[in-house]
Amino acid sequence: MKHLIATFAFICIAPLTAIAQDISTGATLYQRHCATCHGVDADGKGPMRPALLLQPPSLRDLAARNDGTFPIIRVVSRIDGRDPLVSHGSPMPVYGWYFEGEDTAIKAETGQPILTSQPIVDLMAYLESIQE
Repeated sequence: MKHLIATFAFICIAPLTAIAQDISTGATLYQRHCATCHGVDADGKGPMRPALLLQPPSLRDLAARNDGTFPIIRVVSRIDGRDPLVSHGSPMPVYGWYFEGEDTAIKAETGQPILTSQPIVDLMAYLESIQE
């Protein structure tokens, strides 16, 4: 009976566990889609920088610029296009369709769930891992 209860509890609780984040996959996605503007080291000094009207920011200090909290909602929204950003006189490229994948709910810094895709979760995990 104890094993049955434990198994039932595991089945009920398992969906509430944290979503796996793959920093290595996120790093690959970053190099492929973000490094041209934000730099290989995410320092804001990518090779496209001279051609941009608004200079891309360093992505290494996102948490520091947000009172020490990594801004999950802002990062996800900028990547998937919910929060468009003007870069070189036109909107920053919306990469959401590059990162399509299984829908995943993650916990935002506010504690509320936010729906995004697994590739964006991985990219966000990479960006969070490089915070200074």
